Amino acid sequence: MLAPTTGGVGKMTGLLALLDDVAALARIAAVQVDDIAAQAGKVGIKAAGVVIDDAAVTPKYVHGLPATRELPIVWAIARGSLFNKLVILLPVAVVLNLLAPWLLTPLLMLGGCYLCFEGAEKVAHLIRPGAGDHAPVPETLDAAHLERARIRGAIKTDFILSAEIMTISLAAIEADSRLVEALVLALVAIGITALVYGGVAVLVKADDVGLRLAQAGRLGLTRALGRGIVHAMPRVMATISAVGTAAMLWVGGAIVVHGAEVVGWAGPAHLLHGWAVALAHATGGSGAAEWLSAATLNGLAGLALGLVLVAAITRALVPAWAAIRR
Repeated sequence: MLAPTTGGVGKMTGLLALLDDVAALARIAAVQVDDIAAQAGKVGIKAAGVVIDDAAVTPKYVHGLPATRELPIVWAIARGSLFNKLVILLPVAVVLNLLAPWLLTPLLMLGGCYLCFEGAEKVAHLIRPGAGDHAPVPETLDAAHLERARIRGAIKTDFILSAEIMTISLAAIEADSRLVEALVLALVAIGITALVYGGVAVLVKADDVGLRLAQAGRLGLTRALGRGIVHAMPRVMATISAVGTAAMLWVGGAIVVHGAEVVGWAGPAHLLHGWAVALAHATGGSGAAEWLSAATLNGLAGLALGLVLVAAITRALVPAWAAIRR
């Protein structure tokens, strides 16, 4: 048998070295992918309050329109939401964090104030039904124009909520690489959009599914299930709206209180922390009790701030702007 040539051995050694390099790169890539996925999951949880409110707000944009147009409208809003997050907000967030990271906390606080305002406005509407309701849509507006107007309004609202989601996410990312930071933000944007609008699609079609089961079910149990779904959906939507409002106040209040501590005004954060610890000890002293106490106090702080903002905007800024326009 002929012995292998020196050139053949060199080529084999080079090939093995190349395969080792490829395997090492694959391991590094796998670690990076795992890190990105873990970061995205953790960051997404930080934005949970805004996500819940986004899911609670969106179904109103298909109310009163034909059932056949509900899913196309949700899909159109979802596409607009992805455009907001990936094309506009993601590049702005990465550049901002690169050139002016000191702006991140003030922007977070501004978004927190918006969340407090929105949550307090909903609470005010519960106390005074009809206050601040939008004017009715003119009867001359046909369905196609109404649909386009609803989609535009939903995408504008989504832009504000998406900006808060991306800012909260950016502040929570722990990455040295700008590329990893951008990939985590992109993954969060896609995942949250899919979660929100997938959930919205299920919510807006649940009553139709229930009605179909109630009318065409072959078994009595199936028809009873359909009737149960139809009767339960108003309560489900009301519960989601209430949870969304509470989450907005909690997240908004926590952002503003923590941001104030970061910029040098630590009094409110220390005061609320002391109260939370005292309440936790009074109710058993567990970590869960302390977290719940802190969340409740942050929510109450957010409500108080929001009510002040509602009064200032509705009684001062809005009349002043109307006077300027006149």
